[in-house]
Amino acid sequence: MLKGHPGISILGSAASGTEAILAAQRLNPTIVIMDLLLPDMSGIDATMRILALRPQTRVIMLSACHTSEHVYRALRAGAVGYIVKDALCNELIRAVQAVRDGKHFLSSTATPPDGDGGFCYSLPKSPLERLSVRERDVMTRIVAGASSADIALHLSLSPKTVDTYRCRLMAKLGVGNRSALIRFAIENELTM
Repeated sequence: MLKGHPGISILGSAASGTEAILAAQRLNPTIVIMDLLLPDMSGIDATMRILALRPQTRVIMLSACHTSEHVYRALRAGAVGYIVKDALCNELIRAVQAVRDGKHFLSSTATPPDGDGGFCYSLPKSPLERLSVRERDVMTRIVAGASSADIALHLSLSPKTVDTYRCRLMAKLGVGNRSALIRFAIENELTM
């Protein structure tokens, strides 16, 4: 979509996060358009590694995922733009131009992390980052289909304590029931 557009030069492409990191070191791009899902690592990890090596590079995350948690994680990693894959060509061009000019860009169909349509510059911790290790363990087992009794047995807790953790998870993540908790975990790729 960007080929041949005036003022935009494509220096290279990469098929994996490792290739992207090596290409960024070798080619010195001003802007990197990074896919969120890569075969060897997440685009979030690749972005952080590129920015650790080349802090002046500006990254635009490109993803089919458009939940506020995905946007939040990309911005937290250092991306300054977020484009949804089904965006029109002119939106991608506008994103590249805005980022090139030192601005931030958020796709019109992405859900901003601050919830009001603005671009959040000082990001608080996301709900997922506020989860304790034990809460994450409980959530992982809930998503895997384990009952409270099974989770209690595996984590050396009482079933009542597991139920308390589940209630805390739902409150912290803003979901109303077990099904919504599982859906949240799947939509935010927390099922691994």
